[in-house]
Amino acid sequence: MHLQWFSQHSIPFQLIVAYIPLVATVATTIFSIVLARATLRYTETTDKSLALAREEFERQWSPELHVKLEKVSPRQTNIVVTNLARISVLLQMVQLRQLSMAVPSLRNSLNEPLVGGSTWTNELGQHLLACTGDHYEGQIAASVTFYASGRLYRTDWFRFQVEVRRGEILRLDPVNIAARRVSKLDDEEDVQQDMAKDVVKASAAGA
Repeated sequence: MHLQWFSQHSIPFQLIVAYIPLVATVATTIFSIVLARATLRYTETTDKSLALAREEFERQWSPELHVKLEKVSPRQTNIVVTNLARISVLLQMVQLRQLSMAVPSLRNSLNEPLVGGSTWTNELGQHLLACTGDHYEGQIAASVTFYASGRLYRTDWFRFQVEVRRGEILRLDPVNIAARRVSKLDDEEDVQQDMAKDVVKASAAGA
């Protein structure tokens, strides 16, 4: 009886045995696909985390300065330079100009260290009035050149609305922040070339 039952069910049993490798292959394929998708998601997450970490590192250690002009009295103005990054810099030059003028009317050479996260303040004295004259109403711009990690940089132009009457400063308000953080100047020769370009622009405007 047992032999008869075995003979009756031997074909289905053989089929089951034959399908076991196929089922195992399908299961392995599905598991591999799931594992591959999980690996891709992990890789994407890791890449995003690395990109955020790199961006945070660059934001903290890339040079970035904020320039502000403050009215102290009708004839006295301070320039306030804040180092927003962690890296220390060496201030080299402050420039002031009217927006209608191609050449800065003030280039004040400096040699002032500025530690990351700190602020440097200096009195402009008569430099602002030398830029505006005794009667002026409009916008002026300020920029700072500095060294950081052995390279020379310059901030974009920070603009301010100023009103001067009879040699007295009546109004001095910030207009906007700089469009760019800083621009790198490779060496002193680039600085001289940049100044030469300003002179050429001024000559063309005068013509």
